[in-house]
Amino acid sequence: MTSPQRLPASLTPLDVARNALLNGLEPVVPVELALAQALRCIAAHMPRLEAHPPRDVAAADGYAMRAHDLVGASSYSPLPLPSTPRWVEAGEVMPDGCDCVVDEDSVDTSGSIAQVMAEAAPGQGVRRAGSGIAAGSIVVAEGRRILPRDLLIARAAGLARLRVRRPRLRLVNIPGGTLTADLIAESARNAGADVNVILAGGRDAASIAGALDTAGCDLLITIGGSGVGRSDATVQALAARGEVIAHGIALQPGRTSAVGRVGKMPVVALPGASDQAFAAWWTLALPVLDRLSGRRPRKTLGLPLARKIASQVGVAEIVLLERKDRAWTTLAAGELSLEAIARAEAWLAIPAGSEGFAAAASVDAFMLRE
Repeated sequence: MTSPQRLPASLTPLDVARNALLNGLEPVVPVELALAQALRCIAAHMPRLEAHPPRDVAAADGYAMRAHDLVGASSYSPLPLPSTPRWVEAGEVMPDGCDCVVDEDSVDTSGSIAQVMAEAAPGQGVRRAGSGIAAGSIVVAEGRRILPRDLLIARAAGLARLRVRRPRLRLVNIPGGTLTADLIAESARNAGADVNVILAGGRDAASIAGALDTAGCDLLITIGGSGVGRSDATVQALAARGEVIAHGIALQPGRTSAVGRVGKMPVVALPGASDQAFAAWWTLALPVLDRLSGRRPRKTLGLPLARKIASQVGVAEIVLLERKDRAWTTLAAGELSLEAIARAEAWLAIPAGSEGFAAAASVDAFMLRE
């Protein structure tokens, strides 16, 4: 019978475990994806765009004219026109020499000679060339997450595909952790990963080891089985297939997490409990995913704390926050309920060497909602 897993006498500092995972890691090779597939991925190098619209177009239905020819026109002194002006629909390219669009009520075409009864300013009723997209601009900066508004620009520019970095993540769910696996998988997809969820054949080391396949993926994540219970065997499986860098992280919650490698593939073993898994996901797995995708640093928001936060020295502690009256209010610290996770706007890791933060101290928290 296989001996149960045991945590070491001393836990590995969070930054040491994270740095070991990131050591030597480079962004994945960019790929081109259809616009719908590129949504939420991290942008790679983008081409320079041409001006849109490429020429002046009508912004409203009406008559295309030249503003200089309409000086002095009014309802009291209609200005006769040498010929009936050309009618244009919104979005139609403006005729050469025309720089404004006059609405139908301002032009009388009932008689034998058309008359205009209002002046117009140059550009009135016209969308200028390049007013939608400036020549030389890009859809989104490299390293930024592609959002729906970026797809609007891409479609307007006539692009069908975008160049992105999309790491392939293999998520091995140890039986019993389906809820947590679903939460982590969705979080990974939201971060731009291509996620493949696999259910291990059992909770024993041999079944888990058989699921630790690195083919076709850039990051391997396991859910569950990293603790010291009688049926926990994920770390033993990792040791059989590759290298365990650290088991037992100085992180609360999430101390039974583990990190390692199978060949050159980084592996993060997340606990099965949702709060512990999310803590390790935010602090260990997401930095790896961000490095693989070439993502720019994640956004933080600095606000004062509404109340003091105390923390145990020697362990990095996760705190969930929400904004209230222009300050951070603590929702949960150390023990994270699902309700707190759902409500949280940001998270903060109190360093292992800190006893916490005083009330009114300004802290930079990582935003959970972009």
